[in-house]
Amino acid sequence: MNNKQLGFSLLELIIVIVIIGLLAVASLPKMFGVIDDAKEVSIQSIASGFSSGVMAARTQWEAKSRPTVSEGSEKYNAVDYDGVEFWLTRSKTSSGVETGFRDGYPLDLKSGSNSYSETVTVQSCIDLMENLLQQPPSVGTASEAISEPKLQYSAQADDANSTCTYIQQEQGSAHQFVYELKTGRVAVTLN
Repeated sequence: MNNKQLGFSLLELIIVIVIIGLLAVASLPKMFGVIDDAKEVSIQSIASGFSSGVMAARTQWEAKSRPTVSEGSEKYNAVDYDGVEFWLTRSKTSSGVETGFRDGYPLDLKSGSNSYSETVTVQSCIDLMENLLQQPPSVGTASEAISEPKLQYSAQADDANSTCTYIQQEQGSAHQFVYELKTGRVAVTLN
């Protein structure tokens, strides 16, 4: 009689499963590395776009011969950048007192009853992110980031240091970038 084998033996199946398992284990670190690299590239791209928006608004202000808006006896820097009105930093008050800021960097939106203020708030940080970028990621407060998992960034304001910090909210990422309103500098921190 002719005994023909119709399939794989148990030993052959076990060997194939072990090989597939070893290949999977070997490729997992590479896959996680790719994910981490993607998160780093993502925040660097957003920070770069934000920095470009800051500089474009400042350049627009310079190109329009440094326009100001008067409120009472004070003059404040302002610019229309891409259809959005921004209050900009100023280095001196109208009476010549140093403010600690350099001239012409976006500070807050100039809309409705929003008068000039050098106070940095979470809302002003959110407004800057949403209006300086052409296609901004979703951004909210730190408490909103906890309750709304779809937010891509949380914003934090540090009025004492005049900074806005934007923290990436992607699966355990602690990457962030900081906008220094005094100098217009944008710095990325990868963690």
